[in-house]
Amino acid sequence: MNDLASLPARLRELRTSRKMAQDRLAAAIGVSKSLVQSFESGKLVPQEGTAERMDEFFGTGDEIQRAAKDAREDRQPWLRSWFDQERRATLLRSWAPMLVPGLLQCESYMREVFSAVPSNAGKVDALVAKRRERQAATIDRDDPVGLSAIIGEVVLRRGPSEVLMDQLGHLVDVGHRPHVRIRVIPAESEGIHVGLSGAFVIANLPDGRRSGHLDDQLTGHAPTTRGDLGHLELAWEEIDALALPVVQSRDLILRTLNEHR
Repeated sequence: MNDLASLPARLRELRTSRKMAQDRLAAAIGVSKSLVQSFESGKLVPQEGTAERMDEFFGTGDEIQRAAKDAREDRQPWLRSWFDQERRATLLRSWAPMLVPGLLQCESYMREVFSAVPSNAGKVDALVAKRRERQAATIDRDDPVGLSAIIGEVVLRRGPSEVLMDQLGHLVDVGHRPHVRIRVIPAESEGIHVGLSGAFVIANLPDGRRSGHLDDQLTGHAPTTRGDLGHLELAWEEIDALALPVVQSRDLILRTLNEHR
């Protein structure tokens, strides 16, 4: 059962193949008839204990348990690792006011960023490899994830000159890819706005749902309510309105690159 949407149909199939009414199945696994109805209509997903009893009753090994676990995570995308959500996304919208977003970083820039954190001592190579793996699984793969990235102009000037030359050149190169859009908010028009509260990413998932990720000093965290995600959507709209178009942004990046030569 590979398709998560097939779980309700599979539960109906297992029950009807035994010519059982919903109330009989409910009694056999110790739940109410209305709960069985909700499982078969897709309104609810069996919890671990219920899924285990269903597998035992139908003799399906751990099939229902695995499918229910996947379905629960799909309904609550923040339970999945952010790496997995990036990989599954059809579009990533990234706002980064202080640093180049991870998916757009070149290796020398990654090393500079990771080395600035004392707790990363001895782990920089592993962290770089992990970030390169994320890039390979998203924007660098054959069927790439779409990326719309907005950065503050200050990002273009933060770091050693030789590292910035590599990084800005990389932004220009990757920005020519059809699935990548890089835009800049110019310093003179930025002012005070909601995006200065911190970096974030919004992922559009294949089923039409959205998930988010907010950067912090540790590993980042996910908004877990519809209201929190709605806040990020509104923040993105405000940030989007301040950013230069793609071509003008590229020109600004090129001018800044020439300053470092």
